[in-house]
Amino acid sequence: MADRTATVERNTLETQIRVSINVDGRGDRQLAIGVPFLEHMLDQVARHGLIDLTIQATGDLHIDAHHTVEDVGIVLGQALSRAIGDKTGIRRFGHAYVPLDEALSRVVLDLSGRPGLEYNVDYPRARIGRFDVDLLREFFQGLVNHAAMTLHIDNLCGRNAHHIAETVFKAFGRALRMACEPDPRLAGITPSTKGLL
Repeated sequence: MADRTATVERNTLETQIRVSINVDGRGDRQLAIGVPFLEHMLDQVARHGLIDLTIQATGDLHIDAHHTVEDVGIVLGQALSRAIGDKTGIRRFGHAYVPLDEALSRVVLDLSGRPGLEYNVDYPRARIGRFDVDLLREFFQGLVNHAAMTLHIDNLCGRNAHHIAETVFKAFGRALRMACEPDPRLAGITPSTKGLL
């Protein structure tokens, strides 16, 4: 299988973002986003997804974190799409259940070529530290739209907002790792009856 890496830059009047990804990595990461909680969550994705991830971002954080969080999702989605290419020989589907103390989340995804997000997560409070939890949905929406994946995220239980968010991101990393894995029985084959994803 070819080298599955990509680097994408996106510069707007609101944000300047550069993402480099290696789908076949070891979980190495360098995250300089300016939003510490998002960095902590993406650390989980890299570590549990065994994805090498470098993200450098600057944005209009003097307003709030919305544009930066959403745009990091967009550029990560673009980089992921470019890195996995035509999806020949991969498992395509991935799923994971991840607990953290009282919290439990399930993530199921399909590298389908069709963007779709079902996000069923209710947080017991609006902020984790200074981070607005509404932005987590915006992050995943941006990622889904530009990675062209179908993504179902369900928090099954939990009382601590930080624990809930962390189970979501860990489960996403594990599910993504599964979906991107080469399947030796699919060598040279696109995992779709259409013959195209």
